Amino acid sequence: MRKGVVDDDQVTRWAQDAGQGDRQAATAFVRALQDQVWRFLSHLAGPGEAEDLTQETFLRAFRSLPSFAGRSSARTWVFTIARRVAVDHVRTAVARPRTASVPDWQAAAEAAGAITAGIDEGVTLHRLIAGLIRERREAFVATHVLGLSYAEAADVCQCPVGTIRSRVARAREDLVTAWQADSGPARGKRTG
Repeated sequence: MRKGVVDDDQVTRWAQDAGQGDRQAATAFVRALQDQVWRFLSHLAGPGEAEDLTQETFLRAFRSLPSFAGRSSARTWVFTIARRVAVDHVRTAVARPRTASVPDWQAAAEAAGAITAGIDEGVTLHRLIAGLIRERREAFVATHVLGLSYAEAADVCQCPVGTIRSRVARAREDLVTAWQADSGPARGKRTG
């Protein structure tokens, strides 16, 4: 069992029981996975969208629970659904016509000042992860943020384990390159 994470077998039992109408099992199932699903989706679609997409993930999961056969762990199954929810969200957002808006110059200037006043390295890392190619970001977040094994991540991303390994390795390289480019001379010189 991963630190602070309920055993996969228990989560799968809750999913199967919830599929047969057990409300306590349904509650336990959601509680066991909710935070991890939110984190996964916040990296795939953005923190501002993660709450709604997490709800959509569990709505889809609950509609399918009666037919969940348990061929994979419920955790892997839910992350596969979450990945599809994120992909659907991006497709919808891309297809939606954009409206032109008048920029609020004062708010933009204040935001720029706040950003340059002190960038938290965690926020910077989140931004760098968000800049990865979608497939690499999915693989990296699944393995390094959520702690899934390569085999579990391969199930979630619906590709071979070797492909996950390759995507994670390339994501690491991309992150190192982006971090170094982002660091530049100004970042290394802190005063204070």
